Amino acid sequence: MPGSRTIIGMRPRSLAPLAVLALVLASGPSAAAAAAPLPHDATVSPPAPGWEWPVEGPSVVERPFVAPPTPYGAGHRGVDLRAESSGAVVRAATGGTIHFAGRVVDRGVVTIRSGPLLVTVEPVTSAVAAGDVVAAGDPIGELEPGHCASPCVHLGVREAGVYVSPLRWLGGLQRAVLLPLDG
Repeated sequence: MPGSRTIIGMRPRSLAPLAVLALVLASGPSAAAAAAPLPHDATVSPPAPGWEWPVEGPSVVERPFVAPPTPYGAGHRGVDLRAESSGAVVRAATGGTIHFAGRVVDRGVVTIRSGPLLVTVEPVTSAVAAGDVVAAGDPIGELEPGHCASPCVHLGVREAGVYVSPLRWLGGLQRAVLLPLDG
């Protein structure tokens, strides 16, 4: 086109950022509601069969899931769930095979493979080893201190390699309500 230039490395604007924003907004509770117990009423879906919270006590999300805008971008690839104390028993959120149990940098990590999902819990001093089979609710270790200001466990879920909100299975997401298009 006459008068137009191509700048190397520049891409045309797209609707992708809006799609990412919609995904983030639909992925979990807002930051304002992050430290409140999840309401257990008819508007919140129940936990999926074979899933349970990895720590005892009230179901409180200290920090919600925030999808990264790109696979390598900043985000919070899981949820931080309040625990009663450091040293608390951490349980398998779902059943499967221990994929990894060990240290990553400065914290203990346990990852469970459950079908197409990889479910990661940290910081945990592991009581299991790679290859062990666990059921939802089985003890997998003890909570280590230091991840949050108060005791909490980080729970992350990857589905087909993409991080998604664990609240899809734990029952913390609002149910979608479809309304008629005509008044």
